Amino acid sequence: MTQVFLRRKISPRVANGHPWIFANEVDRIEGEVNGGDTVQVFGHDKKFIGQGYINPKSQILVRLLSRNREEVIDEAFFGRRIRACWEYRKKLGYTENCRLIFGEADAMPQLIIDKFNDYFVLQTLALGMDKWKPAIVNALNEVFSPKGIYERNDVPVRELEGLPQQKGFISAPFDTNVIINENGLKFRVDIENGQKTGYFLDQQDNRRAIQHIVKDADVLGAFTYTGTFEIHAGHYGAKSVTGLDISENAVQQARRNAELNGLSDVVKFETANAFDVLKQWTKDGRKYDVVMLDPPAFTKSRETIQKAITGYKEINLRGMKLVKPGGFLVTSSCTNLVQPDLFLEIIDMAAKDVRRTIRQVCFQTQSADHPVIRGMENTHYLKFLIVQVL
Repeated sequence: MTQVFLRRKISPRVANGHPWIFANEVDRIEGEVNGGDTVQVFGHDKKFIGQGYINPKSQILVRLLSRNREEVIDEAFFGRRIRACWEYRKKLGYTENCRLIFGEADAMPQLIIDKFNDYFVLQTLALGMDKWKPAIVNALNEVFSPKGIYERNDVPVRELEGLPQQKGFISAPFDTNVIINENGLKFRVDIENGQKTGYFLDQQDNRRAIQHIVKDADVLGAFTYTGTFEIHAGHYGAKSVTGLDISENAVQQARRNAELNGLSDVVKFETANAFDVLKQWTKDGRKYDVVMLDPPAFTKSRETIQKAITGYKEINLRGMKLVKPGGFLVTSSCTNLVQPDLFLEIIDMAAKDVRRTIRQVCFQTQSADHPVIRGMENTHYLKFLIVQVL
């Protein structure tokens, strides 16, 4: 097997658990380099570190799959990993809908599998993982006997690996508009055309966290997408709920979800630019008991991190201005480049600018089917915060 030897200064980081090896961290390679093949990785001292797949076209040259020198990376390996991930989710109570495989956090770099009832959505975002796609699909069929498997590899990151963007059925064709149950509610999932894999499972635990603060409240939600937070608010007894999203398609889906749950009279959605509307409604003197903000990632690269900080501060500032004294702000950030301490600092800056005191109610990360590995920033990406605005 081809052997990759790391430079001295790099070895400890990888030896201590990080699965990524960048091309400029490699001292030398002994053997042939074929994209997608499994290679062995050694420190500068020639001590074995792990084995993983290699791609000379990628800045991340090697992604580790195993720290066990005796473990064979073959079809059975992926079957064992998927079974182990499923057992873990079941122990945590995620049996119907969950992120079955969360990439690096499950020692399956760049593999995402979401489970919606008996349907699965698959993303293989690196060459080495894409090469094992048939084995992964076989394992899903053996473990779950699913009604359908769909590929959502229509993401630009694949191009960095020399892979094309593509999507489509891996199983026999099926109706890609499915209905799932979450926290006693029903939601439509558009597997084929929805964002990411069709639905944001990472907030499913956090949506329960608003249960008590929204009772008998007038609630405003911005960046609503398909209305999950807003519909939960209606379900938990809100007096009125207004949801805003810039996408007319998302708003139409949100309205269908409200109707599906018999909440159309309480939960209303509007197509609007949240930044503009929140600014105008502040001028109009509108006030809400609860304001909920769930914006998209404002940056995907470190070069534009300042843009993200500015965006998060501005939208939270505008949200706080609309909260009645003693009301609540529910806010999130989904970019791993804004780490928890920085996110809290941004919220504090916004509160200072509007001269409001805030009191933390809860501060959480993504749901537990998206496990966090300490030291791997990309696994700790979601920040979810509820504060009382005094």
